[in-house]
Formats: sequence, C-alpha cells, structure tokens
Amino acid sequence: MEQGNNHLQKALKPIHLWGIAVGMVISGQYFGWNYGFESGGTIGLGIAALIIMVFYTTFIFSYSELSTSIPHAGGPSAYARKAMGPFMGFITGLACLLEFVFAPPAIAVSVGAYINFLIPSINAVYATVGMFILFILVNLIGVKGAAIIELVATVLALIGLSIYYVAGLPHVQSSNIFNDMAFSHGWSGVLAAIPFAIWFFLAIEGGAMAAEEVRDPKKDIPKGFISGILTLGVATILTLVVTAGLGGGTGKPADYPLPQALASIYGEGSFIPKSVAIIGLFGLIASLHGIIIGYSRQTFALARAGYLPKFLSKLSKRGVPHWGLIVPGAIGVIAAGSANFANALIILSVFGAITMYCLSMVSLFVLRKKEPNLERPFKVSYPVVPAIALVLGVFSFFCVVKYSVLTTTLPLFGVQLPLAGVILTIFGVAIVYYFLVGSKNLRPMSEEFVSIEDVTSGETGTEERIG
Repeated sequence: MEQGNNHLQKALKPIHLWGIAVGMVISGQYFGWNYGFESGGTIGLGIAALIIMVFYTTFIFSYSELSTSIPHAGGPSAYARKAMGPFMGFITGLACLLEFVFAPPAIAVSVGAYINFLIPSINAVYATVGMFILFILVNLIGVKGAAIIELVATVLALIGLSIYYVAGLPHVQSSNIFNDMAFSHGWSGVLAAIPFAIWFFLAIEGGAMAAEEVRDPKKDIPKGFISGILTLGVATILTLVVTAGLGGGTGKPADYPLPQALASIYGEGSFIPKSVAIIGLFGLIASLHGIIIGYSRQTFALARAGYLPKFLSKLSKRGVPHWGLIVPGAIGVIAAGSANFANALIILSVFGAITMYCLSMVSLFVLRKKEPNLERPFKVSYPVVPAIALVLGVFSFFCVVKYSVLTTTLPLFGVQLPLAGVILTIFGVAIVYYFLVGSKNLRPMSEEFVSIEDVTSGETGTEERIG
C-alpha cells in the first residue's frame, strides 16, 4: 500500500464476509438471549426474533453502503459526522463505544458461568475477571492471524450448535414450547423480548466494516451477507426451538442456557452437555477477543479525531493502541466482576447498538440527499431497504428503552443502580466534555483517512500522523 492511500487491499471473498459476520455474532447463540423467555414467553421471544431478523437483514445491506462509500477507521462516527456534523459524529461514536465496551463484560460473565459449569470448584466471578484480563493482555502483546483464529472459532462454535441440535431435537416436547406462559404477556411481551432478540445478531455490523476490502462489492457483499444472515437465522430458530422444547423457557434464566437445557435430559455430569459447554466456551472467547479489538479501535479512532483525550490514540512499540485497550478494559473488568448476571450489561450494550444503528440509517438518508455524487461501490435498494431498517430500528429503540432500560438496574458492588440513570450520566458527562474540550480539538476528517492497519504496518511514519 502506498503512503497516503486510504483504500484497503481488496482481498475478501464472500466466504470471508460470511466468516467475519457469523464469527462476531455466534457467541450470542450460547447465552444472553434466553432472558427474553421471562419477558415474552417462548412464543413471544420467537416472534421478537423474527422481527429482529428482518431488521438486521435490511440494516446490514444499508450499513454496507456507508462502509464502502466512507472507508474510515471511525466507522459510524465518521458516517454521522459527514452527514450531520461533528456533534452527531461524537454522539454516534459514543453509542458505538457503549456497545463495544459493555458487550465484552457481558460475554465475560457468561465465560465465567460456562467455566464454573465445567469445573464447579472454580468461582465464576474469578473466572470472569481472569479471562477478561487475560484477553486484554493478549491484545496488548499483539496477535497475528486473528482472522484465521476467528474463522476456526466460528466453525467450532457451529459444530457445537450442531451437536446441541442433534442431541436435543429428539427430546423436544411441544408442551414445553406451547406452555401456559408461552404467550401469556401478549404483544407487550413481544416488545419486552425485543432487546434480547437483538443479542442473537448484535455486532454483525463488524462484517460490514470489512466491506471496503471486498473484491467485487456489487456481487460479493450480497452473497456474503445473505449467507451470513441465513446461517444466523436458521441457528436462531433451532436454538430457540430446542432450548424451549427441552424446558429451558421456564425457571430462572442461566448464563449457560444450552448446557443447562441438555443437562435436564442427559444429566449435568454427562459427556454431551459438557462437550457443548467446552465448544461454546471457545465461541464465547473468540467473540470476547474480537470485540475487545473492536472497542480498542473505536476508542483509538475517536481519540485520533479529537473527540477523546489524545493519549488514547497513542500506540505501543508493537503498534497496539494500548491506552485504548486498558482504559475501556478497566471499566469492563469492573462491570464484569461486580455484576451478578449478564442481563443489565446486555441491555446496556444493546442500547448503545440500537442508538448507533438508528443514527447510521439517518446518516444514509442525509448523505443520499446531501451528497448524491458520493462514490458508492455498493448501493442498497433505496429507499425501501433503508426505510424498513430505520422504521424497525426506531421501533426497537422504543422497546429497548421502555421495556428494558427503564425497568432494569445494574448491580455494582452490591448497589442497584437504575440503568436509565447510568446511561444519562454517561451521555451527560460525555456531552459536557465535548463542549468544553473535545469540540476544540477536532481534526479535519481528511487528515484521519488512515486506518490502524496502516499504522501497525509502519507506513505512516510517526505516531503524530494519527494524532
């Protein structure tokens, strides 16, 4: 790559897009979504999952247009900034950071629960904190071949799901699915289950962020993402049916729903539940690792743009944004170690995600009108597809706020903090910081059009080049 060239090498094929899209999300099949059984019942959660499947299908194609037309390390923050100005770029970047900072501790809580299921003598909280810190350290050292690791982990996770389906389907009982509580909360239960249905697909936008590197965007993006959505859609339906059919839709939700459901049939000490737990653990770890990379790069990009303190964009001798890893990671470790269940962390992450999704879709409509001649290597079917994504996104945002954010508390060090208060505090402090400091340090977007990959490959010269 020549110095100053802001375009990444076009090397990805549809199979790579499939691997990235499914790999970033696959851990969501193993935990988190099952909290939706309490909210909507088995049928209510199923309907919510179908609605969210339509949303993500339309969103991912719309988001691909943005990512290919504005190849920028800031991702959604850059799209919103170009469309709606610096302040909205900051808010969108903050929402994205909220998603990526609080998804890892939620995943880490489940990792700890899976380890505790496999080895009861290991305290789940210690396992949670230990694994989180371990992967922060791994990222500080620098890991090559991350794409291969993710692809292998994705295949392993799909094998684990296949074992789960084969072992569980013969024992599915329709009475467990269509029980007295299946649709007892009616349509309000469906709305309340929406935030947990989102967890099935959360972070699939990571695949769209690689769209700039696709060889033939017009042909390969539809192939890669359609196959990815179909894979996740089939997995979602089967995971729901098998778990509910084994009785997993009743009782208190656990952070390891798949092994728990199989244990009710085969016994906790038997080989099949433990094998699914072991394979699922690899999938969870892969997503934990991948999203840690995600939050470090988002922090790096926001700091480089001037939105966040400059030191967060500095790189170590290994080309790693070490402060961008450590500072958000410390927040995540505290949240993971003090939270009893992943529920509140999931909702916090989902709120950030759905806020970012809606602002990204608004950015697409604004840019279509504001910059009709912008080069768009991939064009979504406009305006129908993005319109569906925006409408369902706003609908999902409403559901997340009304049925989850306003009714959930975040347990930290024994204190129950209202989640709405936590979110308002985060955004309030951030906005004050923006107007007092951040807005005065912003760099022109043209100076930022260099990705962290350019920096780590040593093609930009010095750290000052990236801010």
